[in-house]
Amino acid sequence: DLIRLHYLVTSRKVTTILEFGVGKSTVVFNHALEHNKIKFRDFVQKNLRRSHPFECHSVDNNEKWIEVTKSSNPSMKNVTFHYCPCFVSNFNDRICTLYDNVPNICPDLIYLDAPDQYSPTGDIRGISTNSPDRVPMAADILTFEHFLLPGTLIVVDGRTANARFLETNLQRNWIYNYYKEYDQHFFELCEKP
Repeated sequence: DLIRLHYLVTSRKVTTILEFGVGKSTVVFNHALEHNKIKFRDFVQKNLRRSHPFECHSVDNNEKWIEVTKSSNPSMKNVTFHYCPCFVSNFNDRICTLYDNVPNICPDLIYLDAPDQYSPTGDIRGISTNSPDRVPMAADILTFEHFLLPGTLIVVDGRTANARFLETNLQRNWIYNYYKEYDQHFFELCEKP
């Protein structure tokens, strides 16, 4: 999985990553972005409107896990960590979870691997994800879908119910693929620039 993520970043020449859930993937994204920075920095600076080139913004609601990741990998210069509490909310009258404060960036790759189902606080009419009978259901991507640029790739690691929720609610021209052998879902925004 980690090798595949590195390959996606380098082969697609990704400049900005939004990652939901810090961990080993964060380290991989840092390395892949450094590779892209060395190869494409001049081109990006001269030709693209990118306010956050070669940056990974990693969002997590677990401060301890952010600190563990930071302290285990102190040389990650391409990563900005964002502690963001998450809560139960709704999107189009569907119960889901949202982070309290997502970074104001325009990513060309989004990696969805958090939050877990037990972390979000609160409930809607008594329903929450904090139950062994529930599944994670993050809706953050849906709230800023219309700001994303053509070519944006969303990778959902596992979380099949969450990927189906995204597929049902995304409104633009996304091509969706599920790879059972990897248990990963891919959404690519296929529109003309």
